[in-house]
Amino acid sequence: MARIAYADPAQPDLRAAAETIRNSRKKIGHLHRMLLHAPPIAEGWIAMFDAVRWNSTLSGKIRELMMCRVAAINDATYEWEAHAPIALQEGATQAQLDTLHDWQASDAFDATERAALAYCDAMTLSVHVPESVAAEVRALFPERQLVELTVTIAGYNCVSRVLEALAIKGTDALPDA
Repeated sequence: MARIAYADPAQPDLRAAAETIRNSRKKIGHLHRMLLHAPPIAEGWIAMFDAVRWNSTLSGKIRELMMCRVAAINDATYEWEAHAPIALQEGATQAQLDTLHDWQASDAFDATERAALAYCDAMTLSVHVPESVAAEVRALFPERQLVELTVTIAGYNCVSRVLEALAIKGTDALPDA
């Protein structure tokens, strides 16, 4: 059970933010129902993550592999369950998802994916990225995509931390809205 009750999107002061979420996601799920407790944050969240997911030039496969790797590192089951199916739709293989927890020992990833995963690990596990890891991704990704990769990893670390801190598991029943 989540640490606090989910917000009611039908509340008058939450309707505008709820509509922003519906316009983007078609429904209001567990995470967004929780974010509605802070309407400006909920609306800003949607704007940022819409940009990360839909307005990035980063490949969908790389984007979703990064999201899943962050979820794996942070043990964020809800995040993993949301993004693993999308990763497969975007071209990741089941073998990649099966070995993502120990990607360094797997031959399922190409050089670009390995560089991005090393960057993801450095950002997620130690925050400070070693120059050798940064140099690898800089050589493989144009500047815009390097920023997009960085923000994707950082953003989904934020997602997992919100999910886990508030114990949002996606198994709680949501009231009708």
